[in-house]
Amino acid sequence: MSRTDDVVNGIKRMILEGVFRPGDRLPVEKDLAESLGVSRGSLREGVSALSILGIVNTRQGDGTYVTNLDTTQLLAPMGFVVDLQGQGDARHIHTVRRLLECEAARLAATRITDEALAQAKDLLDEAARSVGQRPPDHERIIEIDIAFHRIIAAHSDNPVLVGLIEAFAGRTVRGRLWRSLHEEGADRRTHEEHVAIWTALVARDPERARIRMANHLVGVEESLHGLPEDPDPVSELPAG
Repeated sequence: MSRTDDVVNGIKRMILEGVFRPGDRLPVEKDLAESLGVSRGSLREGVSALSILGIVNTRQGDGTYVTNLDTTQLLAPMGFVVDLQGQGDARHIHTVRRLLECEAARLAATRITDEALAQAKDLLDEAARSVGQRPPDHERIIEIDIAFHRIIAAHSDNPVLVGLIEAFAGRTVRGRLWRSLHEEGADRRTHEEHVAIWTALVARDPERARIRMANHLVGVEESLHGLPEDPDPVSELPAG
């Protein structure tokens, strides 16, 4: 391992052991370098790597702090892995997304709050209006889609699952928008499937929520057979 790796692993170990906690300021450069047995140059490289990973945050003129270690932020680098795997066949990404989001729906059915259900219902009501517009506001429909799924994920009560869903779902937006633009009736079917998911959540029925989510996402995956290799749906949106 390089000396930079020693810094990264050393600071991560101290965080895991409770020496440094979220929000703590790291010791000054000289003292931290001595405690890790590395040069200041290696320390700076290691801290830079940890900053990219979202583990620490350097504030100009103030020092380096441990972040709040938010799971979603820490899993964000997974997005690059997803991008690499998604090149050539976006269906691979959607398949993993389906596995994650079906479990999220199952968990959320017994955990989601009445307030969150009301927020989801407001989104569905807006989606119904947007789908009925001529021409439909495709971009807003996708924004609503993302927000609806995000509410469900957030109430799975599993921050790791939430972080993974964010990493995967964020890479599916272009395909979803392409489907919205090119597949006749896709927006209305998506809305009806969302309503079915919401109804299962209101009933606090985990298995029905999982099945409704699976039905919805399988339909999305099947639509990707016609997806171009490098879709650019945004350029096809009507001006204004």
